[in-house]
Amino acid sequence: MRAGNLLRQLDQRLLPPLTRAVARLGDRSARSGVLSWAAVLSAAAVLGTAVWAVDDTPVGDRTVGEVTRVGVADGDSVPGYLRSAAADLAALPASAPAAEDGTYALVTLDAYLPPQRLATVLGDVGVSTVFGRVPLPGRQTEIVKIPALRVPDDVVAGMEQVAARKETEAADYRARAAAVDGDGVGERELREQYASGAEVAAAEAAAYRTGCACVYAAVVRATPVALRGVAARPDVRAVDPAPEVYRLDRTVFTPPLPEQRDVVRPPADTGPSPAPTQSERPAPMISAPAPSAPVGESSEPAPVVTIPSPETSKPEPTESAPPSVTTSPDASLAEPSPPSPSS
Repeated sequence: MRAGNLLRQLDQRLLPPLTRAVARLGDRSARSGVLSWAAVLSAAAVLGTAVWAVDDTPVGDRTVGEVTRVGVADGDSVPGYLRSAAADLAALPASAPAAEDGTYALVTLDAYLPPQRLATVLGDVGVSTVFGRVPLPGRQTEIVKIPALRVPDDVVAGMEQVAARKETEAADYRARAAAVDGDGVGERELREQYASGAEVAAAEAAAYRTGCACVYAAVVRATPVALRGVAARPDVRAVDPAPEVYRLDRTVFTPPLPEQRDVVRPPADTGPSPAPTQSERPAPMISAPAPSAPVGESSEPAPVVTIPSPETSKPEPTESAPPSVTTSPDASLAEPSPPSPSS
């Protein structure tokens, strides 16, 4: 019942009897006393109704609209980030609130690794997502997020899905290049851009088809002791614990690329800037910022495809669903960027 309705009912029930009582009383002192009691009762009713209305209002989810960011941003010092992550991991108490179920952490690798190497690096902790990118020399390529409950099987399956998409993308660029009419400067540049996009997309497809050494980070969940064990392994560059993270769908992870050693900046691209395809024209999704936003990755080119990532689970679950692939442009690492074809 709404507060206004309750007050109206109180008025209807209390005021008529009080009015009749006042009418029966002839002297001023009695009337004054009744009115005083009526004022007290009315104030108490209003106060009680207000308290009831506040207590009965559902609180809701106070975290709606909040986004937690874990990792680096454009312009950040990479050595500074690595020192900060190491200090946070060392200070993480074993009795932390999330320690019983495990603490989420961003694991950054020292080099790009193939899926089969991940079993050695991450095999004994729960994995949620891995980050991959084809490291083509002098070219910006798309960063992909692959949900991976089973390592390396889900990673391999996810790479195959990305390869199929890249093959389609390369074919689309070739068709667009062939459809450009004219021999003016603008037309030639446009054809070159489309051809460049097709070249990069085809190279990415071929790399993912062969299970390339393309994985450079992962989101895991484990106890503080297990996370410190992962940090001590040879291929691990950093383990950045995030005990504040409780929901992956409201967290943006931005790990540094292996080649980023001093300051976070997008890799240089020596090729022409590809023209955007029609599928890339929609506005970027909120999960990833535009290239001018604080991000530290490489590729402006690829379309942004967002498929919810599963929650972290142990490496060998009794059931597994086919992996889905979430991609985000290198220019933003785990955050959206205005897509343009892979360059």
